[in-house]
Amino acid sequence: MKAPETASRYYNCNNYRKYSRITGACTSHSIRYDVLYQHILSCVQYWVERAHTDEQQLLQKLLNTTDQERQTVLKKQAAELKKAEKRKEDVDRRFAKVYEDWADQRITEYNFKMLSQKYQAEQQEIDEKISQLRAAMEKEHQTVEDAEKWVNLVKQYEYPTELTADLLNTLIEKILIHEPVKLASGYRDQEIEIFYRFVGKLD
Repeated sequence: MKAPETASRYYNCNNYRKYSRITGACTSHSIRYDVLYQHILSCVQYWVERAHTDEQQLLQKLLNTTDQERQTVLKKQAAELKKAEKRKEDVDRRFAKVYEDWADQRITEYNFKMLSQKYQAEQQEIDEKISQLRAAMEKEHQTVEDAEKWVNLVKQYEYPTELTADLLNTLIEKILIHEPVKLASGYRDQEIEIFYRFVGKLD
């Protein structure tokens, strides 16, 4: 994206006539090139400065939690996972014992079926809980890795003064420009959403 030369250049919506919640076609709207350029540049400059001045605080913002809170959650999940895995081993042993008792005719067919249904239901419940806990822990680790990746990318730049193709492609995934809304004061309010790589939209 080149620096704006004049204020008369506009970006028009590429989805015009393609999308609308009401009509099925996007309304015709645009934004001044210099306004868009300056907004994106100021946002990038802000995050670059944050990454260089206080990396840890920025990571906590991206993760919406502190390291201590995150570690507490992970420890709790790990403890629950260990408990569930231990219970699964116990249920598996009990189930195997029931089968042996039935094979040796130490319990009746009726009791075997009743206990089998009970243990199978518990096995399924435990398996689901284990899968959920592992997925949650994996997601937490992935979220941390993604946040760290993005911060490391941002730190490659030293307070940029222009938007280059390399900078945009490295840091930003997509930009959404919404239709402007006319305020009672007569001014226009137009939302611009910037989605960054790995971490998505940031406030």
